[in-house]
Amino acid sequence: MKILDRYIVRQFLVSFFFGLIAFILIFVITNMMENLDDFIDAHVPLKVIVEYYIAFIPEIIKFMTPMAVLLAALFITGRLSSQNELSAIKSTGTSLYRIMAPFLIVALLISLTSIFFNGWVVPYANQKKFYIERMHLNRSVATNDRYNILFQEGLRRIVSINYYDPLAKCARQVSIQDFDTNDMTILRQRDDALQMQWIQPQGDDAQKGSWVLLNGTTRSFIDTTQTLVRFDSLKVGKLTLTPTDIEKKQRTPDEMNYTDLREFIENQKLAGQDVARWLVEYHFKLAFPFASIIMVLFGVPFATSRPHTGAALGFGIALAVAFIYLIFMKASQVFGYNGDLDPLLTAWLSNLIFLAAGIVNLFRVQK
Repeated sequence: MKILDRYIVRQFLVSFFFGLIAFILIFVITNMMENLDDFIDAHVPLKVIVEYYIAFIPEIIKFMTPMAVLLAALFITGRLSSQNELSAIKSTGTSLYRIMAPFLIVALLISLTSIFFNGWVVPYANQKKFYIERMHLNRSVATNDRYNILFQEGLRRIVSINYYDPLAKCARQVSIQDFDTNDMTILRQRDDALQMQWIQPQGDDAQKGSWVLLNGTTRSFIDTTQTLVRFDSLKVGKLTLTPTDIEKKQRTPDEMNYTDLREFIENQKLAGQDVARWLVEYHFKLAFPFASIIMVLFGVPFATSRPHTGAALGFGIALAVAFIYLIFMKASQVFGYNGDLDPLLTAWLSNLIFLAAGIVNLFRVQK
């Protein structure tokens, strides 16, 4: 059976990559038709447009990988069945379960690869894609995080930023509050400034720079006495916050890898925020890649029971199943975002339901 396994794996991979390329082209062309006017109106250079769609491709691959697996399973199994190869294989006593083994193994490898790809490659590409949208198309993807940024620095300092400009590395309308070491309810000093600029020495890395407050006031509170001092420029002492830290807070879950998203969730918990939405996104990053295995459970039995399914019909079936799966996935996420369902269950609910449906579909087919 090793020769047969190699034959199926080779044909399956060829069809998978062909389907993936087809989906990429369809999505890129469709998106380009929708956004080309915006690019032209914004006078975006051709080089930037090319960079945008190169950065867009990993996101397409992320969502279309399970669909390409389904399409490949339908096409290869359907061709084996229509050319009577499947009947010849079964006549040797080989069951459908054994025939599905190479499909499932390849799908598992694709799923494991997708976990790394979706968790590390896609977020990096999305950072570039969203950056182009923000800078050239005036689309603030992370509007809620771009404004009203709040950090706790150590145990006794709170930094509040009204708006941060990542290009200029400049924060606007900044407030730094220092509290008493022994009693966090007692405010000891407050610095308010119109701007806070990151100053980086020439040739040094980002961690060796420092913040400077511009055009502000310093209020010192000692017992019942308050002292007010105005300044044009004031270097902020003992502030470990860097531009990288602020930029991380501006990112959406789609721009964060597993480590950054988990760290973000923990920070939000410490700040007393509701983290249900972020937990759903985190678990979804791990659950979605395994949809490829579920698609094999749909594709192979379906094509076996319908040996004359053509390539066009198979493509349509793949799109229909993908559409239903994505709709159900998005609908279940809403319940997780609202806290009605456990975030872990929300992320895996679509997989569990479609896995059960795939197993039922498998049992209905003649082995």
